[in-house]
Amino acid sequence: MVKVVIDGTEYETEELDTNAKAQAASIQFLDVHMQQLRNEMSVFETAKRSYQQALKLELEKSSTVNQDT
Repeated sequence: MVKVVIDGTEYETEELDTNAKAQAASIQFLDVHMQQLRNEMSVFETAKRSYQQALKLELEKSSTVNQDT
């Protein structure tokens, strides 16, 4: 029994007509895809922080080398 919630009201998908079932299926597809995109964004944000940290270390190293000369 799959339920869909619209404006706080739950509907059983088995009780929907064909067109409504198609709309509900499209919403479910989009929900899954949007979650996948959120997961990817999380990975990208983690990678970005890592690159920023590596760049910061390189800049600090360069700054130290420049001060020694």
